[in-house]
Amino acid sequence: MNLALDTNAYCDFMRGHSARVEVIRTARHIHLPLIVLGELRAGFAAGNQKSTNAANLQRFLNSPRVTILLPDEQTTHHYAQLYLQLRKKGAAIPTNDLWIAALAVQHNLVLCTSDTHFQNLPQVARC
Repeated sequence: MNLALDTNAYCDFMRGHSARVEVIRTARHIHLPLIVLGELRAGFAAGNQKSTNAANLQRFLNSPRVTILLPDEQTTHHYAQLYLQLRKKGAAIPTNDLWIAALAVQHNLVLCTSDTHFQNLPQVARC
């Protein structure tokens, strides 16, 4: 399985939550969206374990199975389509999560997340 990680999935993995650890350890490839990387680093900056968290993240990023997933011009088309779909439903999700969903759809990835608002986007496969 090829995964995209949401911020909460990475945090669960680092905290050793067994179900999350199992899914991530067995994934063929792990994509960390740039948006998630920004959220993680913002959380580290605001916390009191910045250097420890940053070192753990760097070790994670150094894995040959991990790639930082960058948005591009094609991502904007997926973003717009998902935005319109949510708007028609009268549903909303945070902007960062909409970008993460767009990347997952664009690259046909399973999104590893515990956020329930992604249920409003059935084309986003989740674990």
